[in-house]
Amino acid sequence: MQAKKILFPTDFSHCGDAALRLATSLARDSGATLLIVHVEEPPIAYGGGEMYYGVPDPASDDLQRMLQEVVPTDPAVPCEHKLITGDPSTAIARLAEEEKADLIVMGTHGRTGLTRLLMGSVAEAVVRRAPCPVLTYKQTAHAAADQPEAGT
Repeated sequence: MQAKKILFPTDFSHCGDAALRLATSLARDSGATLLIVHVEEPPIAYGGGEMYYGVPDPASDDLQRMLQEVVPTDPAVPCEHKLITGDPSTAIARLAEEEKADLIVMGTHGRTGLTRLLMGSVAEAVVRRAPCPVLTYKQTAHAAADQPEAGT
């Protein structure tokens, strides 16, 4: 596959680290630009229709700073960053279409059973909605155990 643009969605979790290495490798090998994107979810609506506009956690400026820190593992790979708002799977698929992405590479938490039912699967929804191929990467349990805990 000769890609010109590879979209890499990040939720800033460690499960995306291995997927970023893979996306970087694919971009380097095909001469593609890596589009690194994070989706900020909009304020939630209460049952009565009112919107909750509490203080975002974290703030958009902090998300933008965090996003800029996600860079290809090979500095020679060109990249762009985008912070977008919306439902994650819908926004990722829409951005892939707008940017004419040739491929989406994303990490998956690999949740199953009740956890998946309750939490949903952004990766699965992206696969269903995306206008291009989607490569999902699930980090092995051994590799995940080697990752430091968040905040340590």
